[in-house]
Amino acid sequence: MKAVQRNPWWWVPTLYFGQGIPYFAVMSLSLVMYKNTGFSNTDIAFYTSWLYLPWVIKPLWAPVVEMFGTKRQWTVVLQGVVGVALALVAFTTHLPAFFQVSLAVLWLMAFASATHDIAADGFYMLALQQKEQAAYVGVRSTFYRLANITGQGALVALAGILINRTGDPHTAWSIVFGLLGAVFALLCAWHFFMLPRPAADTRARLKGNPFAEFILTFAAFFRKKGILTILGFLLLFRLGESQLLKMAVPFLLDPVAEGGLGLDNTQVGFVYGTVGIIALTVGGLLGGVAIARFGLKRCLWPMAFILHVPGLVFVYLSQTQPDNIALITVAMAVEQFGYGFGFASYLMYMIMVCEGEHKTAHYAICTGFMALGMMVPQMASGYLQQIMGYQHFFIWACLATIPAFAMTALVKIDPQFGRN
Repeated sequence: MKAVQRNPWWWVPTLYFGQGIPYFAVMSLSLVMYKNTGFSNTDIAFYTSWLYLPWVIKPLWAPVVEMFGTKRQWTVVLQGVVGVALALVAFTTHLPAFFQVSLAVLWLMAFASATHDIAADGFYMLALQQKEQAAYVGVRSTFYRLANITGQGALVALAGILINRTGDPHTAWSIVFGLLGAVFALLCAWHFFMLPRPAADTRARLKGNPFAEFILTFAAFFRKKGILTILGFLLLFRLGESQLLKMAVPFLLDPVAEGGLGLDNTQVGFVYGTVGIIALTVGGLLGGVAIARFGLKRCLWPMAFILHVPGLVFVYLSQTQPDNIALITVAMAVEQFGYGFGFASYLMYMIMVCEGEHKTAHYAICTGFMALGMMVPQMASGYLQQIMGYQHFFIWACLATIPAFAMTALVKIDPQFGRN
């Protein structure tokens, strides 16, 4: 196939918007859906955290994506699979075993989404030069978060409106997931025509036994210089933030008498899922610009602080439980801006680690460790919140950021990496 080039603005925004939709459907929308339908924080946190597992173990099949087919082919086909899975969730909401069946469909969607991430991230690195990768890291983060606005903002608010009109959260969420399936079908069709065809996007040439190639790809990652520090950074950088993230929406939705802020779906969709995510998006875009201007090494420490310190706003909100929606909105905007700005450094660090041969598979390994660093703390977060209460839980989540600063002090970064 002849190589086809295309301006990254035609496909980078939509590719990462599409990457974000199934992830946030699994990780965020499911959480609100189960909260609306009466499940406890302990059950929600534990079972939805297990949905992280495909992202944790996706490195096990990442070499398969390299060995069979092109990244472009994988990306388009898996978008079709995810679209079907989103539509299937809509059909589970009125089943007697709704919780179990919907979790099973979400589990399958998570596997398809995790595999899509492998292909899409690999395609991004093949279709763009290193300087372009640094320049567009903020763009990809921005549109990934715009998918979050669609999910946690518009669709959560829509679910709230539909619940009020129908009186049935199951019907409301059936409509929401049906709409998501239609959106993803359109994205799949767009990318079939609009993704470029870079000359470098070819199936890997097998030098021998495929299983041996598989093992060698993994071995090459774990032979990287400073691998223990790399793994420590990937696992611990989001230790506190991951726990805070899982309990943020339940905190906003829970009644004041139970330590929450007592907001409804529409308010949460506006405060956290729209204003908050816009602030996060702006932060991500500016984070990418900062790295492109100054390099990752100079930006890492400031970004580590900007990512973690704003988590203190949840301590304040849980202690005071304000009913002023403007104050809550500003607090969420501050916290989410810091998260977006700082997270750009984490993305760029993973890109740096994966430079060289097998970058697609190695990036998948990095994101697998990132997901593991999210999954395990989040599994316990609902239980910890219920025994501690929101006030003490958010203090604990802030203290859990200390290992992130320790690992930031240990990582080694080329001063020129990421600079234009």
